[in-house]
Amino acid sequence: MSNRTMSAEHRQFFSVWRVNARSQTLSKEPVPAAWQPLGGRALLARILVDDVATTCDPLGPHNKLIFAPGLLVGHTLSSCDRISIGAKSPLTGGAKESNAGGRTGMQIALLGMKALIIEGQPDEPGWWALHLSASGARFDRADELAGLGVYAAAPPLLEKYGEKVAIALIGPGGEMKLAGAGIQNLDKDKVPSRIAARGGLGAVMGSKGLKAIVFDGSGGEKPPLTDADGFKQARKAYTKALMGHPQTAIYKEYGTAAIARMAHAFGALPTRNFSQGQFEGLEAISAETLRQTLLDGSDKGCETSHACMAGCTIQSSNIYVSIDGDTKVSPLEYETIGLMGSNLAIDALDDIARLNYEVNDLGLDTIEIGAALGVAAEAGLMAFGDAKRALELVQEIRQGTPLGRVLGNGAAVTGPVLGVTRVPVVKGQALSAYDPRAIKGTGVTYATSPQGADHTCGLTIRAKVDHLSPEGQVALSRGAQYAMAGYDSLGACIFAGFGFGADPQVVPALLNSRYGWAVDEGFLRQLGKESVQLEREFNRRAGFTAADDRLPEWMTQEPLPPHNAVFDVPEAEMDSIFEE
Repeated sequence: MSNRTMSAEHRQFFSVWRVNARSQTLSKEPVPAAWQPLGGRALLARILVDDVATTCDPLGPHNKLIFAPGLLVGHTLSSCDRISIGAKSPLTGGAKESNAGGRTGMQIALLGMKALIIEGQPDEPGWWALHLSASGARFDRADELAGLGVYAAAPPLLEKYGEKVAIALIGPGGEMKLAGAGIQNLDKDKVPSRIAARGGLGAVMGSKGLKAIVFDGSGGEKPPLTDADGFKQARKAYTKALMGHPQTAIYKEYGTAAIARMAHAFGALPTRNFSQGQFEGLEAISAETLRQTLLDGSDKGCETSHACMAGCTIQSSNIYVSIDGDTKVSPLEYETIGLMGSNLAIDALDDIARLNYEVNDLGLDTIEIGAALGVAAEAGLMAFGDAKRALELVQEIRQGTPLGRVLGNGAAVTGPVLGVTRVPVVKGQALSAYDPRAIKGTGVTYATSPQGADHTCGLTIRAKVDHLSPEGQVALSRGAQYAMAGYDSLGACIFAGFGFGADPQVVPALLNSRYGWAVDEGFLRQLGKESVQLEREFNRRAGFTAADDRLPEWMTQEPLPPHNAVFDVPEAEMDSIFEE
């Protein structure tokens, strides 16, 4: 592997911005040598290991909230301007990275931030908006926004700071420091719909007294390119490979909802709190039904295809407007359809969209809250299929009642409080919408990823293997985990992988022309491996052991219909997954 330190031009352009929430000061520092060749998730992991006390209280003054753009962010490369946000997770207690589309990654790159590190806590109660620009940083009072959902809070922020800024903000969930809280980011249409959802990072932002962070890159510029012509040619090759992949067209037409039918076919669609793998109401919530509903509602503002960030050619998102026009949400994704649809036995897209909207407005993770509601249904607090009651429970969260706070802190808290043992979590984080008993490679990822249960850390559903067999699943998961950590470190959407995979020379060409490096096609895997190793090291120092790398015990014993599968990948194999 070649030398990957920054050139003089890049060292002059990039710096580390440190903001102290207690003293309300900003310092800009040179990028340490060990941080220079990293971006996004890998850089977050390096900063956590180097800079954060592993035993700190995640909601205390010693935790740090970190924003890091990926290595390719800053040039509107399709699907490659995502922002990674990280901290010690209040949900898992370990290293956490969550990423999102929207405007934030680009604006941070324009300001020359290699990373933004927010430290400390205010001495006094109250809420602030942190404004960052080429002129520096300032803290503005934002108490008037306290208690507002993200949809109500964004417009006055845009009116105050300008229509072209990026904003990362929290809803009431983050203000209440609930472990299910994420950080919302504006999309290209100025809607706070792009959430860095997983791991409770919104609670960490709330612990810093920040209702919003405003990124104004108007006085900045795009990051330098060592070889502009080479980058242009690499961009062209990447876009051609991406748009030529057959999956790109499917996601453009049907979005991620297309996965619902696939998961159902594998017997892996979470249904009634992960007690079944197929849902009898699938047709009503399928991608085909969703698409037709969007087409029929085009006069109300529905869109079948929508880009979450400028320059995206895939446009796998959508805009859903309910039949009565009262609810508008973007996007309505498979994960929400799985966790708040089939998992709750709710078979109406309008009902799922209303739940989606309310949870988004609270600034919470629909996966985590969907799983918590499934546990609540198991406990008898709602009947499966009762969308009205599900909405009432979400309102309990908004009102901050004891029950609402239990649900808002996620499935791992909800289960013991309500006396339920079928709780779908790993490392305290809820499983995504793929039952691991039927897709065992993804089960290995859930168990062994340092991040906790998360499909974006290494989904294996598209692999051409026998998903019900335990054989070969550990190696399959390892490769998927390294690949996804690599994408996250580039600032790339998971669907960018269609272009990267079709032409393995694309990633080296893009990086070499941007930074003047000489990396080869093995770099992406190496970058992902380094990220995972750093996260595991942070978790080890925080007290994690092999016992944390396990699925819930009931999944190894309770057969999942229709295949009556249990999770039976040997623990010894999982314990050696990263020993290469």
